[in-house]
Amino acid sequence: MNDSRPLPNVLTIAGSDPSGGAGIQADLKTFSALGAYGTSVITALTAQNTRGVRGVHPVPAEFIAAQLETLLDDVRIDAVKVGMVASREVAEVIREALTRRRPRWVVLDPVMVAKSGDILVDDAGIRAVREVLVPLADLITPNLPEAAVLLDAPAPGSRAGMAAMAPALRGLGAGATLLKGGHLSGAECPDLLITAESVAWIEGARVDTGNLHGTGCTLSSAITAHLARGDTLAEAVAAAKAWLGEALAASQRLDVGQGHGPVHHFHAWG
Repeated sequence: MNDSRPLPNVLTIAGSDPSGGAGIQADLKTFSALGAYGTSVITALTAQNTRGVRGVHPVPAEFIAAQLETLLDDVRIDAVKVGMVASREVAEVIREALTRRRPRWVVLDPVMVAKSGDILVDDAGIRAVREVLVPLADLITPNLPEAAVLLDAPAPGSRAGMAAMAPALRGLGAGATLLKGGHLSGAECPDLLITAESVAWIEGARVDTGNLHGTGCTLSSAITAHLARGDTLAEAVAAAKAWLGEALAASQRLDVGQGHGPVHHFHAWG
C-alpha cells in the first residue's frame, strides 16, 4: 500500500466482547494491526469472558439503523465485516443500509455455532442469515459446523467432504465462500476458497494452542482489512490466514483469562 494515500476505512457490524478477544473488540484490533481505520456498529452487548457467554443484550433494530445511518452519512466505508446477527429484523436493517450505500466489499462471518457446539441463534435467525445476508455478501466465512447449519446437512469430516459441499455453498448466493477446515483433525488446517471461477485450497499448519477465542472474528476482519487495502480476494485470504497463524503462535505472550485466551493481534509490533 502506498504510504502517501489515506488509510482505508473499514466497518464492523457485530456484538461486543468485554474480554476483548472476539466481536467488535477483536475486529477493531485486527483493522488497526493491518493498517486500516476501524469503525463499528454494535448489534449486541454480551456478558462473556474467556470461559463462556453468560448473557446477551440485543441492541434494538431501530438503533442499529440509526448507528448505520449516522456513520454512513459522514464516513466513506471501503469494506464491511458483518458478524453475528440473530434476527431477521436486524438482518434486513443491515441489508437495506448496505444495499443503499454499497461499499466495495461485504464480508459475512455467519456466527451461529459456539465452540461448545451449541447453536447460538434460533431457526428464524438462521433463515435470516441464509436468505437476507448471504446473498448480499461478496464473501462468507463459515467453519464446518456453521456451513452444516446453513445447508441443514451433516458437517464434513474430511477434505473430500469439504469439496463435496462446494456446489451447495455456491448455491446460497454469496459471491464467494471460504469454508474453514479448522474442525478437521490432523496437523494441517486447510481452508477451501470457493468462487464462481474456481475452487482452491488455502493451506496452513495447525498451531498447537488453546488460545482460540475469537479466531473466526479475527480471520474475517483480517480478510476485510486486506480487501480494503486493495488486495484481490485470493491475496486477502492467503495473507489473512498467514497473519492469523502468527497471531496464534504468539498468543502465549498474553496472559488473559482462565479459559480459551485470545490471539495476539499486535504480535508484529514487538
